[in-house]
Amino acid sequence: MPVSPKKDRLARFSVSLPESLLDELDEMVKRRGYASRSQAVATLARDGLVDFATQLGTASVAGTISLVYDHKQKGLQTRLAAIQHKYYLMVVASMHVHLEAHNYMEVLLVQGPAQKLRQLADELITCRGVKQGKFNLTATAIPPLL
Repeated sequence: MPVSPKKDRLARFSVSLPESLLDELDEMVKRRGYASRSQAVATLARDGLVDFATQLGTASVAGTISLVYDHKQKGLQTRLAAIQHKYYLMVVASMHVHLEAHNYMEVLLVQGPAQKLRQLADELITCRGVKQGKFNLTATAIPPLL
């Protein structure tokens, strides 16, 4: 029988906020469909912790890099592939789709130290012919593959 992971125990704490900020939080809870303020605050905390890990640059995190590019740009696909090979331990998977006449969208699933992932994303996004790029980290750290 498989062993299920332990669930985190809930810890309660109180937070004092200016009324205007609480009103904004309540509006976000309502519009996004959170079950409670607690759920919304937990999401915000996770996002903040990802930002913090990014600043430190040492924690192993997961994320995505999304690119939209013109596949007819001479040498671009070769350059993108070379960059991905340079960081091969961090690129878990990639997928590309045809959007329209010349445009591809490529999405990379990546993992590793946040600082190194930022370097990878910057190298890809700044290639000539890349029209749009977005780097997004998740709130969950994952263990290294190796």
